[in-house]
Amino acid sequence: MQAQPPHLQKFTPVARLLHWLMGFLWLAVWIIGYAAANWREALNPGHGLTAAHKALAATLLFLIVIRVFWRLTHPAPALPDSMTPLMKRAAHWGHFLLYAVALIALPVSGWMWSSVADKPIMVLWLFQLPPLVDPNPAYYVLAKQVHIWLAWITGALVLGHILLALKHYFIDRDGVMESMLPRHGKEK
Repeated sequence: MQAQPPHLQKFTPVARLLHWLMGFLWLAVWIIGYAAANWREALNPGHGLTAAHKALAATLLFLIVIRVFWRLTHPAPALPDSMTPLMKRAAHWGHFLLYAVALIALPVSGWMWSSVADKPIMVLWLFQLPPLVDPNPAYYVLAKQVHIWLAWITGALVLGHILLALKHYFIDRDGVMESMLPRHGKEK
């Protein structure tokens, strides 16, 4: 493992936990949703995968509220001076898009699709979300297409986020990725 830059500031333990929990949850939800839609007959004949997709995705709506509150009350570490002002702005806007599209717009679009289709959404199989709108079959296709397009756009954003984190780690070696990695040993 490479040496950690001496100037490295880490995200708080709560911020790192929320990042990794939501990242893995989002990835699992995306894969389950893809499998449910594309292998419906083989893997999802009783719509169990669809129910799991929605039950897990709905938790993102609650976690994003916690994450945004935490981020507003615990600012992110400064980006390294080796990054240009343009790169820093791009990083800011990239993270904003991840929050807005992956963690808000995509789950809300799925909620809207389920609402117009009059299909329930259970949150972790514990309680049901109320519908956002009254059922309306006329909007079913539009709601479905919006959700699918947002899923693919978000997939590209998440892939870009992962690739850029790996670039920071393996090429730039500037400590950006390490700021979000779990610490070994005692927190400072």
